[in-house]
Amino acid sequence: MSDFNDFNNPQVAALPRHLKQFIVNQHYEHYTPVDHAVWRYVMRQNYSYLKDVAYYPYIPGLQKAGLTIEKIPDLQDMNNALAKIGWGAVTVDGFIPPAAFMEYQAYKVLVIAADIRQLKHIEYTPAPDIIHESAGHAPIIADKDYHEYLSYFGSIGAKAMFSAQDFELYEAIRALSILKEMPDADEAEIKKADELVAHRQDHMGEPSEMALLSRLHWWTVEYGLIGTLAESKIYGAGLLSSIGESASCMMDAVKKLPYTIDALNYSYDITKTQPQLFVTPTFQNLINVLETFADTMSFRCGGAYGLQKAIDSKNTCTAVYSSGLQVSGTFTEFARDDEEGTVFIKTTGPTALAINNKQLKGHGKDYHKEGFSSPVGRLKGSDKPLENFSIEELKSIGLEQGKKADLVFESGITVSGKVKTIHAEGEKIQLITFTDCTAKDKTGNIVFDPLWGVYDMAVGEKITSVYCGAADKDAFLEIAYKSNTGTYHAEYDYKTTKLHKLYQQVRNRRHTGGDLGFLGNVWMMLQRYHYDDWLCALEILELLEHESAEPQLVEEIRRFLERKAANETENRKLINDGLYLIKHPV
Repeated sequence: MSDFNDFNNPQVAALPRHLKQFIVNQHYEHYTPVDHAVWRYVMRQNYSYLKDVAYYPYIPGLQKAGLTIEKIPDLQDMNNALAKIGWGAVTVDGFIPPAAFMEYQAYKVLVIAADIRQLKHIEYTPAPDIIHESAGHAPIIADKDYHEYLSYFGSIGAKAMFSAQDFELYEAIRALSILKEMPDADEAEIKKADELVAHRQDHMGEPSEMALLSRLHWWTVEYGLIGTLAESKIYGAGLLSSIGESASCMMDAVKKLPYTIDALNYSYDITKTQPQLFVTPTFQNLINVLETFADTMSFRCGGAYGLQKAIDSKNTCTAVYSSGLQVSGTFTEFARDDEEGTVFIKTTGPTALAINNKQLKGHGKDYHKEGFSSPVGRLKGSDKPLENFSIEELKSIGLEQGKKADLVFESGITVSGKVKTIHAEGEKIQLITFTDCTAKDKTGNIVFDPLWGVYDMAVGEKITSVYCGAADKDAFLEIAYKSNTGTYHAEYDYKTTKLHKLYQQVRNRRHTGGDLGFLGNVWMMLQRYHYDDWLCALEILELLEHESAEPQLVEEIRRFLERKAANETENRKLINDGLYLIKHPV
């Protein structure tokens, strides 16, 4: 993004290029007066209820994140506030791939959907929106123990193996959430999209590391409770941002379970309320559970286990030698010895070599465009790994620049050629480049022929780590999977724009004060042209009640809202909750 705006926030400024592709402008001017009214209604309801059940003090949390009850947050205000606690925020277009989402967390940057839910979805939307992302995630981010867990989770998740099925499910969920937010969506299309999500959920095969991590994320970051099974408070963003589910989740009908590694066994459906929730006694317990799972992941296990996961994923992955050399590409083959140790690795297609996540000069994917292969392990008869040899020890076995060397590995792999260069960093040897080189496996099959050019042999006793993605993502020009499906952006007809103006008049009066007499005319226009609307009527009633004005008009509006609540089951709770807040302001 040539016009990238870092909001003068160090965390946002530090984002790598491959993450910036998901960032969109907030376009604050696109929010309508109805959008601001939706925000205000949800935030007032949240505070009214959450002040008693949220784990972190809600209003102080909002303030520390640069949020207020009265208006949709501006991203610059949020970044100014979040910078004080070492975080930042950017806006994105709806759902982004889980791997990218995790990596943003690792960089301590909140990703916030730029859109806001429609009035008809004011209680809950399956689509990410600015209420969920900012009002849900941001208020608790000021808690040090929690935000350390969040960023640590991101660093673990950024290395998780994912599968083609994960991406297919992501696309299906994204498409469904977009459909459900469309005001004129065809019910048949929604049903079809629902069925596709269900089908893909039922045909995922063995869950990938990312799929399992997503479950832990869902039951903690999104829908977590903290305390005891008998008495818990909300910290999950999905609950904090849902005025419906934040109340219903505390009912006995929603089963409460202790948060342990067993949460991995519970899948979830983002389009439905949750049948059970998990309670953690402390945020440290969240880290303990995460550590338990991380110990089973490829990036910690490495070896044959990790390499097989890399092959199964069919994505760009990185294998790390014990010398520190990182090989990034699409892994297609590896060999083991009789003791299950890895003795050979192979990639197919563009591959890059790196150390400490920085690509080695001359070893990008343009150079290794056909792939890369190399032995793994010790030399036969050696009492130490080759990576730990000194210069003198290298010379003693014929490994000297400009001279021919013959190497025999414990695995039986042989490498014979003229040493061109030896690359070493941090007291470790990582790479030896040969010319006129022949490499054979233990059965004598040629794995590298002199006619193929220069042979770059990786050095390392073992593969210590394997993870998804390239080591140096920006140098690799790795473009994380990005959906081609855009979120829905409303176009307003003449009648709707007139309604927006009525909302704006009410909003202006609340902010600037002055005469209340014109509200009678606003009410008349609502009755004549927008009889279905209830939120603007509620805001007018609030102003008049709190300033003890126009008692006859107050009674008329109140009767209208009470009738509407009695006759419209879908709006009953919303209207009654609004009337309650007028009587019991927060």
